[in-house]
Amino acid sequence: MSTPFDDVLEGLVRQRGVRGGLIVSERDGILVDAHVQIGVRGPVIAALAASMYRKARLSAGAAGLGDVVYVELVAARGRLCMAGREDLLIVLVTDARASVALLRAAVLRATEVLQ
Repeated sequence: MSTPFDDVLEGLVRQRGVRGGLIVSERDGILVDAHVQIGVRGPVIAALAASMYRKARLSAGAAGLGDVVYVELVAARGRLCMAGREDLLIVLVTDARASVALLRAAVLRATEVLQ
């Protein structure tokens, strides 16, 4: 069954180094849609990403920095790249060698489909 996010997720997961793409509800961490490789724990990543993004958004607001545009978690074996709009987030799960500049631009462009 097709979802409104299929095209954007398929385009994102084709990028080199991307192991998965998720659409996540920021409010509760529920996984809305995902295209992930075997071994990527979508629901766990969705909950983590929503919590991190929500905290970043609240912290930036409290500091008077304005809206959060992009959040990235860098770890030893990969990254989470996140951008949101309204209550939805696009989250990319990448390996450590992925080109962050290209992925950041792709994620930010992809937020246009979030409503």
